[in-house]
Amino acid sequence: MTRSLPRLIIHATAVVLVLAGAAVAIASRSEAEAPPPAKPLAEAVQDALAAPAPAGVSGRIEFTNHLVDSAAVPSGDGNALLSGAEGRFWVARDGRARLELQSPAGDAQVLLDGDRLSVYDPASNTVYAIAVPDGDPLDRGAAPGVAAVQRSLGRLARGFALSDARPGTVAGQSAYTVRIAPQHDGGLLGAAELAWDAANGVPLRAAVYAQGEREPVLELKATDVDFGAVADADVAVRHPDDARVVQIDDVPAAQPGATDRAPLGERAAAAKVQDAIAFPLAAPAEVAGLPRRSVRTVRIDGETGALVTYGKGLGALMVLQAPAGAGGLAGGDAPGLQELSIDGVTAHELATALGTVVQFERDGVDYTIVGSVPPAAAEAAARAL
Repeated sequence: MTRSLPRLIIHATAVVLVLAGAAVAIASRSEAEAPPPAKPLAEAVQDALAAPAPAGVSGRIEFTNHLVDSAAVPSGDGNALLSGAEGRFWVARDGRARLELQSPAGDAQVLLDGDRLSVYDPASNTVYAIAVPDGDPLDRGAAPGVAAVQRSLGRLARGFALSDARPGTVAGQSAYTVRIAPQHDGGLLGAAELAWDAANGVPLRAAVYAQGEREPVLELKATDVDFGAVADADVAVRHPDDARVVQIDDVPAAQPGATDRAPLGERAAAAKVQDAIAFPLAAPAEVAGLPRRSVRTVRIDGETGALVTYGKGLGALMVLQAPAGAGGLAGGDAPGLQELSIDGVTAHELATALGTVVQFERDGVDYTIVGSVPPAAAEAAARAL
């Protein structure tokens, strides 16, 4: 069974967007401004948290995707998630948000509606969805003081290297940018950057960098923006009724009281997931040197599958298992993927700047291994199944 290189890239990007959400789709419009004054990171963050929240935000946005070498991307594909695109965004006062990336292949959509975050890929007519905490992104509540922010940054600095608040301009606005780099468990991730409007405290840009790279492999930035109320129609869910849905459950099956290395509730959680699926669950205690952390159920095309996570932090591995008819995270027929053998079964592999995807079918079950790891680690995980 062959797999489509473009679709695997699209699906990997969709997962990134689902996890990242549309938080960057908030900004402000005005005449071009000068960089703000230099100040400590804790003070710049506290000012952002204390700034008055807008009634709503809308405008233009630009998405850049350099996950794979341009030579591997078919010319003329025109898919927004695959090759990047410009688009629009809307964030309503009640917390609903929509980001639209426009392309000849159809408009990709990132949607936040209450406690549901989803990404719609028009090329495969697929919606990727995950439950998120219900809340209003424009409702900041009482802002913590500088000392409290400093303590939080100190805890974050135990695992990440933080830059100063770097003054500059983004989308014509005075802005601060912080660079965050993992000190361990970072996988292939080199760093991430977040920029926010110095006056209003709203995100303007988010970027992800691979190890050793100076240019971002993924970037989402506002380019033209407006404050003001947003109409209900602009944040309405927009995807075909017949779209295929990949739904990740909102509550992991792992139980409270789990230890760091060998979760006590994990055996019961795995048994609970096994009862919910119609095929044998492959969930060894360890793969590629990484311990099992969680087990969840997922819904794909109405079929129940499983998602098993190994390791922690950004270097974790995810193993998706689903009935072969449900199609897993990929589908379609096209050459372009690297073929390899997993214990006699033909598998297909996609290596990107941020990680690796390995996929194969065995005994009527699709297995997809995804992680910010080199190909050798993903292949070892596949063989451990």
